[in-house]
Amino acid sequence: MPARARRVAAEWFEGTPGRMRVLLLIALVLSILFGGAVAQTLRDADGSLGRAQDNTAQLVRVQTIHTSLVSANADATKAFLRGGLEPPAQRQQFVRSLDTAARLITEASKAQPADADALGALNTTLVSYRGLIEQARSNNRQGLPVGAQYLKDANTLIKTDALPVLNALVTANERRLDEEFSHTGTGRVWVLVAGVVALLALIGVMVWLARHSHRYLNVPLLSAALLVLVTTAVGAGLLTVAKSRADEVRDSSYAATVALAGARINGYDAQSNENLTLIARGSGAEFDRAWTTSARTTRERLATSTQHGVTKDGGPNQWGTYETAHQRIRELDTGGRWEEAVGQALGPAATSFDAFDQTSQRSLDRTSAAAQSGLGNAGSGLSLLGWLGLPIGLLVALLAWWGLSQRLEEYR
Repeated sequence: MPARARRVAAEWFEGTPGRMRVLLLIALVLSILFGGAVAQTLRDADGSLGRAQDNTAQLVRVQTIHTSLVSANADATKAFLRGGLEPPAQRQQFVRSLDTAARLITEASKAQPADADALGALNTTLVSYRGLIEQARSNNRQGLPVGAQYLKDANTLIKTDALPVLNALVTANERRLDEEFSHTGTGRVWVLVAGVVALLALIGVMVWLARHSHRYLNVPLLSAALLVLVTTAVGAGLLTVAKSRADEVRDSSYAATVALAGARINGYDAQSNENLTLIARGSGAEFDRAWTTSARTTRERLATSTQHGVTKDGGPNQWGTYETAHQRIRELDTGGRWEEAVGQALGPAATSFDAFDQTSQRSLDRTSAAAQSGLGNAGSGLSLLGWLGLPIGLLVALLAWWGLSQRLEEYR
């Protein structure tokens, strides 16, 4: 540094005026950093809630894909029990379920690129499954026993290829959601730290000025300190409310959504195994055990949904009616009355299952909408204060400059 520049710098920071200029620089830097910290933290929290909302929608898509696949499989197995006389409405429902799964796979791939590879593999499985079912239907219409084998192969394909992928996607999206929920809460610490540092700096400047100038009230500096205090309190308060609301959504409508979706998936899987047990005609013990496992999981998921606000009329009662009808199927089948067991499966059991399907779907639609709406509303005010954070920091810096410049003028 040239000698003249060093001399000017020494004169600039010499004596009491020089120390005031140092304090001014510190106050300016901390004020701007405070505003930047508030802006970044609140906008990050708002972004986390937005991503949580998107991840909830993605999770619902994945679970709906899962439900559509097991629903289609239940319809396919039910068609076999009719001996090739498949009702047009049931066929349309099967096609509609697979079309829904294919459409949602495309939507989910676009909504979350991280899931695209897994969803691509799932789409390949879906095409293969559709082909096996068509071969099974064709052989079944001709009365050929090989049709049942194609049906079993299709059912195995769902369990070994599709379900692991779907379970992995659910786990990945639940993990993303947990991360976004946790990010919402950590922001309060940064706002408080930034606010306390800026506030202590401004108070320190005011105390130093009061001791050296014997002027005990500096309105601009006091205003700057109050603005920091209010902004910190409002920012921390908004983040606290947002975290509380997000936790409430996670523990109520979101938890109910996950539980209901799981109940529906396992419910359809149980119905498929019920049909496969009858199709096997005496050698379906494996499918009957699978029914027991799926039914138990369905009951557990429905019980969880009631703990999180879903009434028993939203699915649990209808499932209980279906289980009673299923027990009658098993009594008839094990008693050697296979045709009556099939009639029970296609009649009372199917009717009670349809009631469970409809009521649980309505409940799922409500809880899913409530979860996404709740997350959307949880961050009210975060975005606005986030955008105002930096201007507030600049205003604090301006007030600090004004307050110190008044005292600097006295030394000229």
